Amino acid sequence: MNKGLIILLVVVLLIGGYAWSFYNGLVGQSQAIDSQWAQVENQFQRRFDLIPNLVSSVQGAMKQEQKVFSDITDARTKYSGAQTINEKAVAATQVESALGRLLVVMENYPQLASIETVQTLMAQLEGAENRIAVERGRFNELTRDYNTRVTQLPGKFLAPMFGFSARDYFEAAAGAEVAPEVKI
Repeated sequence: MNKGLIILLVVVLLIGGYAWSFYNGLVGQSQAIDSQWAQVENQFQRRFDLIPNLVSSVQGAMKQEQKVFSDITDARTKYSGAQTINEKAVAATQVESALGRLLVVMENYPQLASIETVQTLMAQLEGAENRIAVERGRFNELTRDYNTRVTQLPGKFLAPMFGFSARDYFEAAAGAEVAPEVKI
């Protein structure tokens, strides 16, 4: 066999092996991102399961704050109807905003804090929010690693050939960096 043909064959095999490995790596990273998003949604569901209990526990003592409860219910409904990651993220942010207003209301009514059921549910809700923050962070880390791979060379050229492109991060809603004002 010709020496040049052997060298060409080796080069083709090396390039093919690298492309194969690169593709499989992207598939694995993409699946990890999808799996992590499922974890974020799992924590959202946990939060949404807690909300009706919290609302019904507090609602009787706070008839004058019906708008807060209405906003929470509307945001939960929007999340249930959301189809894409971005729609779900927006709806989840609306829930967070409404819950933030509820926490402010709770601070304005200290007598509610002494109700054991409310204390327990508030602790559960706080735990749910912490879990969501952790899962979002993991989602964004996986997304960052994947996006780095598809935007750096040679991924910038190879990824589109295999049908891969950068993914969206989970981003906070505008104004989320401003803490709600508590008036006592």
